[in-house]
Amino acid sequence: MVTTALVAPAGRKATGPKGLPLIGSLLDAWADPLTLMTRSAREHGDVAKLRFAWLDYHLLNAPAAAHRVLVENAKAYHKSPNYQGLKIMLGQGLLTSEGDFWRKQRRLAQPAFHRDKIAGFVSTMAACTTDMLDRWDRERPATLDVHAEMMRLTFRIVGKTLLSADLEADAKQFGQALDVAIKWANQYVESIVRIPPSIPTPKNVRFRRAQRVIESVVMRVVEERRRSGKDEPDLLSMLMGATDEATGDGMSDKQLKDELLTLTLAGHETTANALSFTFYLLSRHPEVLRRLRVEARTVLAGRDPALEDLPRMPYTKAVIEEALRLYPPAWVFERIALEDDEVLGYTIPKGAIVAVSPWVMHRSPELWPNPEGFDPARFLEPDPNRHKLAYLPFGAGPRTCIGNVFALTEMQIILPIIVQRVALELVPGTEIALDPSITLRPKTGVPMTLRADVP
Repeated sequence: MVTTALVAPAGRKATGPKGLPLIGSLLDAWADPLTLMTRSAREHGDVAKLRFAWLDYHLLNAPAAAHRVLVENAKAYHKSPNYQGLKIMLGQGLLTSEGDFWRKQRRLAQPAFHRDKIAGFVSTMAACTTDMLDRWDRERPATLDVHAEMMRLTFRIVGKTLLSADLEADAKQFGQALDVAIKWANQYVESIVRIPPSIPTPKNVRFRRAQRVIESVVMRVVEERRRSGKDEPDLLSMLMGATDEATGDGMSDKQLKDELLTLTLAGHETTANALSFTFYLLSRHPEVLRRLRVEARTVLAGRDPALEDLPRMPYTKAVIEEALRLYPPAWVFERIALEDDEVLGYTIPKGAIVAVSPWVMHRSPELWPNPEGFDPARFLEPDPNRHKLAYLPFGAGPRTCIGNVFALTEMQIILPIIVQRVALELVPGTEIALDPSITLRPKTGVPMTLRADVP
């Protein structure tokens, strides 16, 4: 099914929910931004205008509109001020930097994510997953929080692949600090009056403490590498050895810290969220789980997958892609217009905030048949008429997620190992609440029972 966005008359102004006097739709955004955006798209079309106090916010709901901002005219847009909380948390890393500095840092980091590098990570991804399952065998938990387990697993994988360091012992403390920091960054952006983090309010004190924990883990790895003098084939060595073409200077400790923090956090947290929602969906759709398990057993016969196995497991990839459609960890991309622009005939004035929400786009009935259904088969034979940007879990254009191939490969390795060996079933009566903060996360985890007697 394909939809053709209607081009409005040039200069037309977008409409949207009226909201309340003075504050507009601010309370609705705080309470449930997913519902607010979905409803606005349904009621106001391809470009909906929302008002949050004094801020005008344009929600782009058509693939062609997303293409204009993220791809065709990307140079006219920068990350919105709503990334300020992340910038305080992570510094000037790939996620938050702009312009020439961002382009230089992206070029330096890109080789670590080339396909040939990722091929060398596959055995590590598999070994870490097997180690986790062996620990489950030893501990025999009656129930476990799959989200916490996936955070622990992907954190270890990122440490071993990108930093050549086993961070297993740091996982719990790091995860707790990350929860505090993400919550603070989200609340900071949502605040009408933003209290500088240097002012020692209770929230700021907790954030600074968490930030120190996160930074200390990363910088300890850097210091250990410097003492050892080793030149490992990983991201850390690439960044430590990088020099500026113009000056010949290497990265400062701050630049190095900011990039490593960004890639370590983004490289494990979003993947853990995606895997958690995947297991949640599989538990609710046993027919999909059965087909997934049959494919894994047929191709692998109990062994761990290798890179060459992945093309022979198309349903595994389709399951992951469908889970990313329904629960995209990057649920919204926001930009600020650096100049006046026109999107599908609608005026976007300089200084306006524009947003593309994969959550909204992926659940559009105009783009996807049965949009709320979990149907991996739709990715086995994709609709050739569907706009390429109807599906954008990793963004689009020059700022497409640098780790998209890494993340997809990691999930295709982890998923079949787990489903071959154990059965994970959602604790009866559990409803998974969503936390659409910086990323889309399960608010209170994903509690599941563990069975070793796999059907």
